[in-house]
Amino acid sequence: MNILLLGSGGREHAFAWKLTQSPLCTELFVAPGNAGTHQIAKNIAINPNDFEAVKTLVLQEDIKMVVVGPEDPLVNGVYDFFKNDKALKTIPVIGPSKQGAKLEGSKEFAKQFLVKNNIPTAKYQSFTAETVTEGFAFLETLHPPFVLKADGLAAGKGVLIINDLQEAKDELKKMLVDAKFGAASAKVVIEEFLDGIELSCFVLTDGKSYKLLPTAKDYKRIGEGDQGLNTGGMGAISPVPFADAEFLQKIEERIVIPTINGLKNDQIEYRGFVFIGLIKVGNDPFVIEYNVRMGDPETEVVLPRIKSDLVALFKAVANEELVDFHFELDTRTAATVMVVAGGYPEEYKKGDTITGFENIEGSIVFHAGTKFENGNVVTNGGRVLAVTSYGNDFKEATKKSYQNIEKLNFDKMYYRKDIGFDL
Repeated sequence: MNILLLGSGGREHAFAWKLTQSPLCTELFVAPGNAGTHQIAKNIAINPNDFEAVKTLVLQEDIKMVVVGPEDPLVNGVYDFFKNDKALKTIPVIGPSKQGAKLEGSKEFAKQFLVKNNIPTAKYQSFTAETVTEGFAFLETLHPPFVLKADGLAAGKGVLIINDLQEAKDELKKMLVDAKFGAASAKVVIEEFLDGIELSCFVLTDGKSYKLLPTAKDYKRIGEGDQGLNTGGMGAISPVPFADAEFLQKIEERIVIPTINGLKNDQIEYRGFVFIGLIKVGNDPFVIEYNVRMGDPETEVVLPRIKSDLVALFKAVANEELVDFHFELDTRTAATVMVVAGGYPEEYKKGDTITGFENIEGSIVFHAGTKFENGNVVTNGGRVLAVTSYGNDFKEATKKSYQNIEKLNFDKMYYRKDIGFDL
């Protein structure tokens, strides 16, 4: 079948890499894609949120399945757009309905869902500009650090963790009254801080049953030792060494099963990925957040560990036959290290030529912020490349990625040299 993949990052290149390995994939189209997807699929320069343009492409190219990479089209209702269109309704979209996507699109909706389904999470309250003084009062009842979350999508930048009470009040006012994150922070969720180590759990569901995908841990901050500004992610490791069988059972029983049952009970259509951001407090898992798609850079370590045919897996999701699907994983560890533009996550330049791809041995290079220009691969974003390797443990896997990164070059290239430091 012909397949359309929406998105342009490292996650999408990883999906493209895996989808094109399937004998069921005749031709893969990626909208808009990057220099990496260009090498293995057909890039189409359309915006994934322009649903009419997506429709035209799907009908023109006889596309039989749509895989959605990023959250925006899901939150904007691409699943519902297909379902409600006479010409498109038989074409499966891998991703949840607009209602399901609210798990990521609204922090408040997600917290209400967690509480309603008795899923362990931090205590919280929500506030608007009208109730900002009540927000100040709630902050005074908490112990630092204080967690402030913009309710809507803020491109991964809407969560603040602040140690000082006055600074937390000032930031709350900036978010609610001064619209620091635009419409995304018209409502803010304030949470108690949970102290522990984070990890991510990934689930694929057809709305009835589910498959647990490999766990992963990503590293968000720009600086080594987890210092400095938050980024979209500087690297990831899968599986997570501290998530043993007993802990994974707790995740499945206390979090995954109640999540899938909660979606069923609320009659929310959901055929796609549930990304559950967790924190391990003592030996218990708590939910920090839901995302409704795969993470980036976690996809670059999770997909390489799936041995099963991804197109066949997605067909099982579309046909609600996931329960019968034989799902196979690679037991090796995978590690990815992000190579970013100098200055990221603040100002950085684009258009620098990247060299050294031909010297890579034993690693997979996934393109994130890249494009083709005059026959060269050039930088086109803050996070530029993800270099993924396998190993018997995370040390062996990261070592291989670092050895290969040294063969790559572009101006002011930067990467963290300590991925996995806390494991």
